[in-house]
Amino acid sequence: MKLNELINNPGSTHKRKTVGRGPGSGLGKTSGRGEKGQKARSGASIKPWFEGGQNPLYKRIPRRGFNNARFTKRYSVVNVCDLNRFEDGDVVTPELLKEKGLVNKELSGIKILGSGTLEKKLTVKANVFTNTAINKIESIGGKVEVI
Repeated sequence: MKLNELINNPGSTHKRKTVGRGPGSGLGKTSGRGEKGQKARSGASIKPWFEGGQNPLYKRIPRRGFNNARFTKRYSVVNVCDLNRFEDGDVVTPELLKEKGLVNKELSGIKILGSGTLEKKLTVKANVFTNTAINKIESIGGKVEVI
């Protein structure tokens, strides 16, 4: 067997259809594409997942897999100016903040923010403090304790 002796199997090759050429081919005028519409136009390509404007399958099914959102820490927030409700020299704890109504739920803990001014010397116990809150509490002579 030599390369110049190879032939195709009978029926494996077909003659190319002549499209858009007169009455003999049977595929004149619109060349078998029908009348008008997106698929009749030149250059038209519809992606396999396109569903005619219907909400596509990939948007209808629920999302799966890992998502970090469920592990985020959410803190109950208290401003420094709200701590003026307590007496001078008090030890402010999460339980005391709940009693006074400054915090409804503790969530992942309590975070003290530095907005407003503090006029009383307090010892504040919380999970997280901002830098401005620490500066304002300590500048008056109070103490900051991270739980």
